Parts: sequence; structure tokens; C-alpha cells
Amino acid sequence: MEDKKHSDTVTAAGLLVAMGIIYGDIGTSPLYTLRAIIGADNVIRADVIYGALSCIFWTLTLQTTVKYVILILRADNRGEGGIFALYALVRRHARWLTLPAIIGGSALLADGIITPPISVSSAIEGLRQLYPNIETIPIVIAILTILFLIQAFGTSVVGTTFGPIMLIWFSMLAVLGIAQLIQAPGILIALNPYYAWWLLTQYPDGFWLLGSVFLCTTGAEALYSDMGHCGRSNIRVSWVFVKTALLLNYFGQGAWLLSIEGQKLSERIPFYQVMPGWFLTIGIGIATMATVIASQALISGSFTLISEAIRLNFWPKVRLRYPSVQKGQLYVPSVNLLLWAGCVGVVLYFRESSNMEAAYGLAITLTMLMTTLLMTYYLYTHKYQAWGVVLFLTVYLGIEGSFLIANLIKFPHGGWVSVFIGASIASVMYIWLQAFQIKLRLTEYVRIDQYIQAIKELSRDISIPKYATHLVFMSNAARQSEIESKIIYSIFQKRPKRADIYWFVHVDTTDDPYTMEYKVNTIAPDDAYKITFKLGFRVEQRINLFFRKVIEDMVKNKEVDITSRYESLSRQNVIGDFRFVVLEKFLSFENELPARERLIMNIYFTIKGFTTPEDRWFGLDSSSVKVEKVPLVIRPVENVKLKRIAS
Repeated sequence: MEDKKHSDTVTAAGLLVAMGIIYGDIGTSPLYTLRAIIGADNVIRADVIYGALSCIFWTLTLQTTVKYVILILRADNRGEGGIFALYALVRRHARWLTLPAIIGGSALLADGIITPPISVSSAIEGLRQLYPNIETIPIVIAILTILFLIQAFGTSVVGTTFGPIMLIWFSMLAVLGIAQLIQAPGILIALNPYYAWWLLTQYPDGFWLLGSVFLCTTGAEALYSDMGHCGRSNIRVSWVFVKTALLLNYFGQGAWLLSIEGQKLSERIPFYQVMPGWFLTIGIGIATMATVIASQALISGSFTLISEAIRLNFWPKVRLRYPSVQKGQLYVPSVNLLLWAGCVGVVLYFRESSNMEAAYGLAITLTMLMTTLLMTYYLYTHKYQAWGVVLFLTVYLGIEGSFLIANLIKFPHGGWVSVFIGASIASVMYIWLQAFQIKLRLTEYVRIDQYIQAIKELSRDISIPKYATHLVFMSNAARQSEIESKIIYSIFQKRPKRADIYWFVHVDTTDDPYTMEYKVNTIAPDDAYKITFKLGFRVEQRINLFFRKVIEDMVKNKEVDITSRYESLSRQNVIGDFRFVVLEKFLSFENELPARERLIMNIYFTIKGFTTPEDRWFGLDSSSVKVEKVPLVIRPVENVKLKRIAS
């Protein structure tokens, strides 16, 4: 209830944060959208301008306002949003929903590689209005490199200035638009949907312009993804101002385009043409800051997305860092490097923002389509009226299907880049999930109670050297009464591990983002315990810290005695040592896997070799951890025809 109340509270600070975090991408689209629709080499026509503005207005209304701001923001997972949070809400209802979640998540990450280059390039290319021969590529790469370098220090300091800068940006958009509108108020007739209909159905090849129209709403997904940072009501209230500013600027650019009707746009950028000459340098500076903020929001969003993907078993367990105490502050070094390399590659390959427009939009259309599918299932399972669910699905499959078809024309002109990036990310997600399920299927579990007597006897057998006072095993067994057979093998057979108390720790990742609960199963008092942590998919897994807290609570409640059982130490009330054992599986040679599964497991273990070890992932103190490699025996090779011969 508390989260719901929080997400429905409107505050001035919340509105400013929303302005700084979530509107960067959609807020910087006036830099390139109209230029992309009109085209540099086409003769400017009034009816095409009206049609383009009408398409922009109705796209922002139907796609952004109705779908995201009004409808999808309702589907919050304890105040959290985003495609994986939505998937976590509905995944228990149908297994096939994993597919739209993977496609949508990977397309969103691919978008994170293309948005920073197109945004920053569009802003920096404004310098050509002042210096026609300036080389923009080194400047763009330098800005992007600095942006990725500062991620390691956390963005809390920069974050406080984001809101005010974006407030200045949207105010500037509105003022520049109004200044042009005063000169040609007749442009407002483009609000009539007839003009959009005419452009798409009557104008030659007009339908394919939808691919460029779509650029005006590419940041809509961020409104949902960042709901946890800003709150639902802050987003809804601030969107009224943001949408007004965007539309005023688009219509202002349209008014300027009417003034040069019959000419070609050529090298001119409508966004910068509506600025007075004296203001150009200031405008380029503000635009550059706005695009950097847009890029920053996408990078932060990518980090959050990856951390959720890891806990939903969609992504390798890479190192996560938390640079500051602020909620939501997260840094993923490997993803930061990947995004930087991708962004620099995109800049060097496309060189101009007008070329990047060809690659932009295709990936994010897929994300929006997948969100529509998941949202339909959410509405269906939450007992919404059947006709409403069907209407939602029909309308948005129609709109987004049209955008997708229109965007497919971009495929040979650079759209393949975003599809290739998205497909590569989706492949890793698919392999990771498949490998997780294969391991789950092949892991053998046994009942703990069968071994209680043997554990007690081993604990008291002084002929075996003591391995540790407290021996803690990380376990995958979800049931309280079960344990992996490999753990039993490790305790008794590998090298008998005598300990005073045996602890078995299992981590269960919940669909709720911020759950922090645990339960204790006393297997044998003062001999063996099983602890199950229930942690939300956004909670950092600091098992060392959590385990210590559980022990403190149990000692306080007199449930366990953790003092050392060595006589001399016991008299001094010395606490015994804790030793963690993590079992790391490897693919055994002694198995006959189907070819497809063998390929998946080989790729899985190859990638795993480059990622964070299990002990570091669980936040365990490396000085007290033993990592044991155990073979993942699938199906032992049978019917081995060995023949003994006489010696």
C-alpha cells in the first residue's frame, strides 16, 4: 500500500525529477523528427507539412498519452515499471510470455546503443549553422566517452541538475514554437486527423513515412520503465507540460517550413532555423546538454534492465556496483563498456545523424509491440472487461504493426544494425534461460531428513579434523525439505567436512521488486538449519550481510548457540568461524546430451568463464569461501562394451 501511495503523490520535487529522468529521449526528438519526415531532397509542400504535423500530434496522443500515460502506468509492480516488471506480474500465468519479455528487453537495450549517438550528433551538427566545415564526429565521440566514463562515479551529483536543465529545454521548445506560430497560426488546422489520413493513404509512398513519424514517440517506453524513480502521478502531471512544449515546437517548425514552401530543405535543420541568429550558440549548448541527459537516462535504464534480467535468469551474473546510497543508483561495468563500444561503432559507421535515422526506431517498435502483448495478458488476468481487452489489443497491434511495417523499409539502410544488436542480446538471454532450465531439470535433489543422523555423527566424530565451526552451503533447492545430492556428496565423500553446525542457504527471487524476507527450517537443533531468503528482483544479493543478520536474530531468540565448541574457546565465549561452500557446475564428459542442448550448455559455460564467479555474485567474503567444481552429469554413458583379456 505504501508504494501505491508513494506512486500516486504529486510533489514539486517529483515533477522536477520526472522532467530530468524520463523525458530525455522523447524530449529531444524535435531535433530530427520533422527533418526526417520532410526529407532533405524533396520539394516542400504545404499539404505534406499538415499531414506530418497531424501524424505527430495523433501519434503522441494515441501512442504516448493514451497507451503509456493513461493505461500502461496502471500496471505497476509495487510502484515499479518496465517490461521486466510487467513480465514478473504475469509470468506465472503462461510460459510463452517469456518470449515477448526477451524480445522486448533486448530491443530496448539495442535502442540504448543507438539513441545516444543520434541525439548527441543531432545537437552537435547544429554547429554547422555557425561553422559549415566543422568536423562533428570527434566531438560526438568525445562527449559520449566522457558520459560513459562518469558512470563509475554514480549520477547522483549530475542527477540533481537534470531536472532544471530539462525544464529550461522544454520552456525553450515552447517559446521558440510560439514565436513561429504567431506568424502562421493557420498551421493549427493540422490537428484535424484528416490530414494524417491523407498523408498515409493518398500521398505517394506516404505510408512509409510512418517510420520517420515514429521518431516522435521513441522515448515513450521510458515513461513506464522509470515509474519507480518518479511515481505514476508525477509522470502524468508533468507529461501535460512536456507534451504541450513538444507540440508547440513541432507546429512552430511546421510554420517555418511553410515560409519556404516550394524550396528544398537541403542542409538546413528546421529545429535550428526557428532560432534567432543571436540565440543559436545558446540553443546548441542547451540542446547538447539535453541530449547528454537523454543518453544518461537510457544508460541508467540499461543498467536497471540488466540487473532485473540477471535475477530473472535472462542474463549472465555480471558484476553490479552501487556507487551511491541513492535508491536506483546502479553501475554495471561490463554493460557500460558494451554500450560505449556500441555507441562509438554506430557513430563511426553512420557518421551523420540523418543516416542514423535509418537505423533508429525499428528496435523500439518491437519493444512497444511486446509491451502490448504483456499488457493485454495483464488486463486479461486482472478481470478487465473482455471487450476492453480486445479493443486495446486490436488498436495497438494495428498502430504498432503499421509502425513496424513502415520501419522495415529502414532495414537495408541501417535498420539491420539495431536488429543485429537486438538479436545478439536476445540470443544471450535465450541461451541463459535455456541453460538455467536444463540445469534445473538435471540437478538431483534428496530429502535432508535421510541424512540427519549421519550429519550428527560426522559432527561429533573427533577422528576427522574439523573443517569449520559453521559450514554454510549455497543451495538451489527451493523445497524446505530438500537438498542437492552434490552437497551431500561434498559433505561426506569428497573430503569429509566436519563442522559443529551445518547451514543450507537458498535464495528465492520473487516477482515483487523489493521483497526482503527469510524463513528458517530447523532440520536438527544445534546441528543443521536451512535458511530461505526471499529477495525481490531489484534487491542486491548481499548474502554475507543478510546471513549475519539472520544469525543475530536467532541468537537473540536463543534458537542457536554459535560459540565455538573447542573447550578453551568456549570458556572465552569465542564465536566460531563461518565457512561458505559454493558448488560451481561444469559440463561432465560422461553424458549423452541432445545436440541442441549440448550446444546451449557449451555456449553457456564459455560465456560463464568471463563473468562474475558465484561467490562474488552472492556478496560473500572471498577469504571464507570455498568454490568446489562439480560435474553436471546429464545421462551417464551406458552399455560400455569393454572386454577383459587375460594378463
